[in-house]
Amino acid sequence: MQMLSTNTGSREAALTAALAAVPDRFRKRIVAAYLELRKRYAEARYDLAWDTSGLSAGKFCEATLRFLQQQLTGGSTPFGQHIPNFADECRKLVALPRTAGHETLRVIIPRALGFLYTLRGKRGIGHVGGDVEPNRIDAETVVRVSDWILCELIRIFHKLSLEEAQALVDAVAQRTIPDVWEVAGRRRVLRQGLNYQEKTLLLLYSSADSAVLAEDLFAWTDHSNFTLYKRDVLAKLHRNRLIEYDRESAAVYISPLGTQQVEGGLLSVKA
Repeated sequence: MQMLSTNTGSREAALTAALAAVPDRFRKRIVAAYLELRKRYAEARYDLAWDTSGLSAGKFCEATLRFLQQQLTGGSTPFGQHIPNFADECRKLVALPRTAGHETLRVIIPRALGFLYTLRGKRGIGHVGGDVEPNRIDAETVVRVSDWILCELIRIFHKLSLEEAQALVDAVAQRTIPDVWEVAGRRRVLRQGLNYQEKTLLLLYSSADSAVLAEDLFAWTDHSNFTLYKRDVLAKLHRNRLIEYDRESAAVYISPLGTQQVEGGLLSVKA
């Protein structure tokens, strides 16, 4: 499978190709909402504004529901017209006869959409107690369910296996850049002439949807002293708000400012 580059245009092109059998007016909205959802989720990890991913989830649900309506019944709620009761519209699809279409489109995805839309609608309601912020769990669930729905659409309409469809969706979610090489469970920065802070930002950028342990970054950058690496590299990047370095858990994330520096500087400068 072709590797996806870092820019949104390439990810959009890959999904558009995978969903080529989906009519253009639905496909454009489904792909755009999914990529927006992924972007908002990645940004929310740094400012804890988990509610923002719910906005894109609503668009994704509504675009997908309209496509299923069209696919299974020959007609759909027009774009621009409010869907009065989303759950009822999902139930109508589930109640269709088997002859209407593929069971995944007719039963499973509508039920997943109903759950996703309800979860998205309940976001922001106060939760009491617990050690984990529930809105974060909600947001992560929204993303994974959306991943699954998109995966199923790709599998059905592009005639891919479940594994191939999942690989494509995973590739969209992960930034792949030519300067970072993954080998035997490790990552290496291939570009010469970068300092340890720049190497660290590139490594984090390629892992934007997950935390990286400080000790892994230390090993991947080939720094010689872990104590100095934490003090001179991670601590400085953290102070400049280019990363979030949680000393207690040793987890490191790239921040929106760090992402901007990579995309506006490191990726645009040739070795």
